[in-house]
Amino acid sequence: MLTGKQKRYLRSLAHTLTPIFQVGKGGVNGHMAKSIEEALEVRELIKISVLNNCLEDKDQVARQLSEATGAELVQVIGKTIVLYKESREHKTIELPV
Repeated sequence: MLTGKQKRYLRSLAHTLTPIFQVGKGGVNGHMAKSIEEALEVRELIKISVLNNCLEDKDQVARQLSEATGAELVQVIGKTIVLYKESREHKTIELPV
């Protein structure tokens, strides 16, 4: 579980990122979750945008993705979700204590 200080730090890092995944009307599926999990292993911190045609609530999508990938939900702002998962082999982000 991330502390408030760690979440603030990750939000500051995520500010410059562009979303690399989009959730559309198909919602969250296993293939998407697997792709996001692989991206998290390489990048640790990613943004995902929820498109207007997505039938599910953005907070619900964020929870589903977080659970499916084992990642921490850092933030949901507007229609953008920020996820963090510590990488096993490509660790680059040092969280504050």
